[in-house]
This record gives sequence, structure tokens and C-alpha cells, in this order.
Amino acid sequence: MKYALKRAAAGLATLLIVSFLTFAAFSLISGDTATAMLGTSATPERLAALRAELGLDRPLMVRYGEWLLGFFTGDLGVSSSYSQPVWDILAPKFRLTLCLSLLSFALITAVSIPLGLWSAGRQRCEGARTALNQLGMAVPPFFTGILLSWVFGVGLKWFTPGQFPDAGEDFAGAAVYLLFAAAALSIPRIAMTARMLRSTVREELGKDYVRTAISRGNDRGQVLRRHVLKNALPPVVTFLAQTMAEIVAGSIVVEQVFVIPGLGRMLVTSIAGRDYPVVQAIVVILAFWVVLAGTAADLVNQRIDPRLRLGGAA
Repeated sequence: MKYALKRAAAGLATLLIVSFLTFAAFSLISGDTATAMLGTSATPERLAALRAELGLDRPLMVRYGEWLLGFFTGDLGVSSSYSQPVWDILAPKFRLTLCLSLLSFALITAVSIPLGLWSAGRQRCEGARTALNQLGMAVPPFFTGILLSWVFGVGLKWFTPGQFPDAGEDFAGAAVYLLFAAAALSIPRIAMTARMLRSTVREELGKDYVRTAISRGNDRGQVLRRHVLKNALPPVVTFLAQTMAEIVAGSIVVEQVFVIPGLGRMLVTSIAGRDYPVVQAIVVILAFWVVLAGTAADLVNQRIDPRLRLGGAA
């Protein structure tokens, strides 16, 4: 519990630093929200009036404190492009990106761990497995997405590329659409995770405690599941946490390929339109996701490895 509180405090401090740097950067950058909202009709008088109305003429720390309080209460400001509350715009897009990310992570975990264990226990066709693994890691998600869209969308017509169904009207169609996007996002990470797990398991299999356990008549499969896997998992869990964080960044490209109206597409659109309140909110949300993934990995590793629990208690 003490370690969990320390990690939560460290994560909160990281979020505060990231949010302040983000807020300061968008406050100092040329062209503020008032300029973006007025566009070509901006005059010095109208800019001054709108800045006063939006509170942009107040000190930076005062504005940051109000924005931070609003962030924790769900008030992220008003979009300069849509003239709507930022959270009202981001909420449905956040749900889509969250579903895509969680589905991708589920695919990575469900496929890579059994695949890594299976590969670690077999020596045959090592060259072919290595070649396939390298191919999986080398192919970028956007190309995989294009290939999946061409084969399963254009060819087999399992979904219509570029036309994401409304989940409220066609839940099954939206789920299938997201599944292919998640597959494109997951394939490189499946290859990386399986390779890492195979390496760590093989390293553990060469240690004395494994040979001793097998020499005493214990089943090799039971030793692998009960002891080897437990000791081999911590670095893989840490890598999966990094993967969980990077999935969101990768979804920006995949959402463009599959035309999914998630956070990634909104981020690209908002940057192009200089909609700083929206960009700022998305950056902080992504930072929260990264910190949450890292904290979760540390807590899971604490549960897996008793030595880490003792280190954390110390």
C-alpha cells in the first residue's frame, strides 16, 4: 500500500508538470485562442475585448490554476473552432480511441504471451520463426492497415473502408471495423512482445533451479507455468506498459488510415486549425494515459516478484 501511494503521488506530480508545461507552451506560442476565433476579422480592439472576455489578459499562473481546477471538474474550456465545450467534443472521440487501444492491448496480450511461451519451448524451424518475427516487427501499422483494408474490406467486403459505422445503429459493424484497426495496430507489438518473452523464458530455463526442479521429477510444463513464467514476466510487463502508452500514439496514424473519428484525428485537425484548448486537453489526456500505464506496470510487477515488493517496502 505504501509503495502504491508513492507511485500515485509520483504520477500525479508528473501530470502536474506536463500540464503546466503544456499550458505554458500554448500560452506563449504566437497566435492565441482569441486570434484563432476572430480569424480575418481580428482587430486590435476586438482582440483586446475577446481576450478580456476569455480571461487571457490575466497572469499565467492564475489562468493555469483555473484551468487545472476545471480539468479535474470536467471543464476543459471552449473550443475556438467549434465554440463548444472541449469535453463535449472530446468525450465521444475519447471513447472510440479508448476502445481501440484496449482492444489492441487485449490482442497483444492474448496472442503474444502464448506465442512466446510456445516459441521458447521449441527449437525446430528457428530460422522461419525468426524471419516471421522480424517481418511482423518491420511492417508499420499504417501499411498493415492499408493491406487489411484492401484484403478484408475491398476484397472480401467484411467492412467498408473509410466508413466507420455508428455504434448506436450498427454495434456489430463498428466492432468488426475496430477489430481490424486494432489488428493493424497490434501486429508489430505482438511480434516484439513474443520475442521478448521467448528470450526471458529461455534465460530462466537455463538456470539451476529449473534443472533441479525437473531432475526431481516435476513436470516441465508445470515448472514453466508456476516458476519460470513468474520470474520471466516482470520485464515483459514493463514492456507491455510501454506498449499500452505507445498504442495511443500509434492510433493517431491508424485512425487516419481507417478514418475513425477518434482522438488521433481530432488532434491532427486541431493542430491544423490552431485550436489550442482542444490540443492542450488531448496532450494532457495522453500524458495521463502514459502515467497510468507506467504506474499499473509497477504495481503488477510488485505483485509478481516478491523481491520487488521487498524493495518497495524498503
